[in-house]
Amino acid sequence: MNEKTFHIVSLGCSKNSVDSDSMAQLLINRDYTCVDTPRKAHVIIVNTCGFIDAAKEESYKTLAELATKKKNGQVLIAAGCLTQRYGVEVARRVPGIDGILGTRRWMDILEVVDNLNRSREPNYHLPETATVGSDERGALRVFVQGASAYIKIADGCRRPCAFCAIPLIKGTAVSRPIDSILAEAHSLQEMGVREIVLIAQDTTDYGYDLGLKNGLAQLLTKLTKAAPHVDWIRVMYAYPGYVTDELIEVIATHKQVVHYLDIPLQHAHPSTLRRMKRPANIDWIHKTLEKMRKDIPDLAIRTTFIVGYPGETEKEFQTLLDFIEEIRFDKVGAFKFSFEQGTPGESLGDPIPHELKEERLKRLMEKQQAISLDRNQAFVGQNLDVLIEGAAQGTSIGRSYRDAPEIDGLVLVKGEIPTGSMVSVRIDGAMIYDLVGVANK
Repeated sequence: MNEKTFHIVSLGCSKNSVDSDSMAQLLINRDYTCVDTPRKAHVIIVNTCGFIDAAKEESYKTLAELATKKKNGQVLIAAGCLTQRYGVEVARRVPGIDGILGTRRWMDILEVVDNLNRSREPNYHLPETATVGSDERGALRVFVQGASAYIKIADGCRRPCAFCAIPLIKGTAVSRPIDSILAEAHSLQEMGVREIVLIAQDTTDYGYDLGLKNGLAQLLTKLTKAAPHVDWIRVMYAYPGYVTDELIEVIATHKQVVHYLDIPLQHAHPSTLRRMKRPANIDWIHKTLEKMRKDIPDLAIRTTFIVGYPGETEKEFQTLLDFIEEIRFDKVGAFKFSFEQGTPGESLGDPIPHELKEERLKRLMEKQQAISLDRNQAFVGQNLDVLIEGAAQGTSIGRSYRDAPEIDGLVLVKGEIPTGSMVSVRIDGAMIYDLVGVANK
């Protein structure tokens, strides 16, 4: 087996995908070759997720399957969030793991691989470090997926959310230099990328540690100049209370910045939000959403909510349902509360029964599905630009500005159109999550 081969399994969110791609770049720069299946690779890397129980179990299951199938001479490295949080406990739970690498030192992947190749002894690389390292070793902090690409603009988080383990895993927020991000955007433009998606745990906190005021608004303005031929620039994961007038103005006045904002609110009852240690000023939320829709009439707003948070009464949950009905979000993701040890909210426990969480989740999504269908039906008869992501059997699949990659809906277009094309589509049908249309000639 060629020792200069590797395969990476990337689990979890798009932020993990960026880390996986960065590790791959470092290996390729050292003359390693990426192969398409684990069985062909000398080095197998699993970039794990350790955010909630379901993600942790998926990571453990994937590691166990690969460890069981590992052939003589192969090495298996567990990297990422799970190993950062639980360290060598991962190796104890899954015999057959040769290397451990935490997410804060993803850039040390070559060191781990070199040590394994030299000694064939397990190498657990978990140095003490307060935050994700900023010495990126020349790797682009991007993940390209077809004609779209993610750029990670910061890592870590300084918010106090009681339910969240990210600060335990990543440490506090560390923003990347603007010049590095602009250079990456320019490189992606040269590669023909049509859409750039900015990601971080909290994009609206970008630049705080660099002494910037309205750092995200500044970054977006400069990005439009650094990559003027990229069609769409999309912002994900905005934090309530930090969507400033300046940011709204940038989105409203720069054509490349799509009229879409993901702003996870998590709940709508002030008491629940206070227990979550989240912004609980509902008046601010109403006023900001109203201003955003006034200044950007076609703005698509996505949010996420948690149901079954400790102490959530039926009255508090009903407030959330009423809020959803009143605001009528374009996109909503909803999740059942997942108890995480070590988080600020650990003392609250997990008192709400699983069955009640399931019932509330079902009620919330049924309400949102009706709203989503209504919002989609409003586009029938209109034209939308659609980024084509694939085609087969006489139908092309793409996304409009209203749809972020992987998490939102699709636009189904009659006919097979080349992947990566941006086409004007007349919408003639609507479903709960997706739209249907015909390309304009």
